[in-house]
Amino acid sequence: MSALRDALRDLPETVFADLLESDDAYLLVIDLPGATGETVDVRVSAGRLEIEARREKALPPEFRYVEEDRALFLDAELPLPPDATGADAEGTMERGVLELRLPKASAAPETTIPVDDASA
Repeated sequence: MSALRDALRDLPETVFADLLESDDAYLLVIDLPGATGETVDVRVSAGRLEIEARREKALPPEFRYVEEDRALFLDAELPLPPDATGADAEGTMERGVLELRLPKASAAPETTIPVDDASA
């Protein structure tokens, strides 16, 4: 997991990220203000987490940029922890915060077995 921690430190200064761990998963929380679910693409490939995000900014027609310090296009490849898996990973994007839940390979997934009422 130290490789992922180190990679998070190498993200641009404008990107803030937290890494959390439970017994069965990792939770990666990344602040991407202005990004939406439609402007974020996340993939797991060859033991790496690939994140692409861009900020959508609406510029009022009567204004023009004098200086732009809030540009955001994130293109990051992060190593997965050795015990993490992309299978059954979940991602949510809410109010500019991306949360990625990466299950651990050793965790046994919980399964619900539907039971039909045969007497109905």
